[in-house]
Amino acid sequence: MTNTTAAPTGGYRDMNRLMSLMTGDEKHGPAATSTLDVLWVLYDRVLRVAPGTVDAPGRDRFLLSKGHGPMAYYAVLAAHGFFAEELLSGFGAYDSPLGHHPDRTLVPGVEIGSGSLGHGLPLAVGSVLGLRARGLTDPRVWVLIGDAELDEGSNHEAIAYAGPAGLEQLHTVVIDNVSASYGRPGGIAARFEAAGWSVGSVDGRDHEALYAAFTAPHPGRPRAVVARVDPKY
Repeated sequence: MTNTTAAPTGGYRDMNRLMSLMTGDEKHGPAATSTLDVLWVLYDRVLRVAPGTVDAPGRDRFLLSKGHGPMAYYAVLAAHGFFAEELLSGFGAYDSPLGHHPDRTLVPGVEIGSGSLGHGLPLAVGSVLGLRARGLTDPRVWVLIGDAELDEGSNHEAIAYAGPAGLEQLHTVVIDNVSASYGRPGGIAARFEAAGWSVGSVDGRDHEALYAAFTAPHPGRPRAVVARVDPKY
């Protein structure tokens, strides 16, 4: 797909309609809907990236590590004009750019191909280091991961490195819908705090709480936001 843009389709109230257009076989419905509010707040109020700046060096980078069940992601991108909403009805089809895992070579605005769990946070750490090496200290890197991804050792290595390294440009959102196989003493937030991160925990459906957590200052430290989402919805 070429990086053509489309007119924005509407506000948050249009999300149900946009998601309903994607009728292809979907095996991860809860994974999709659990991310919707976080994605909306990020793209609508926080991320400094737009359809016309998807290749700009100074843009914010958003990495969807929780790449299985990307329907909410596609709906939010369409709503903000990254591609035409007409593409949504082809979701999951053989000839559609909108696959069951996002493909950065096919979908405008997508930064990484994802779906295999445990890769997004390490890639985000590398992205921050790459930006620093280029002298780009203003762009922020955001990564959305699921609580079950924290079962992957690659994420713990990234967490342990990013805090002491003071990667202030790095922001991680953890969707906590109680899908992890293993618990952690003190919960998810404690894991990040132990590694020197700035941490906030919020209701993952509360847009104002999410915005406040996403924009809280954290000088000299990476930021983690644990967004709690009821697994039944």
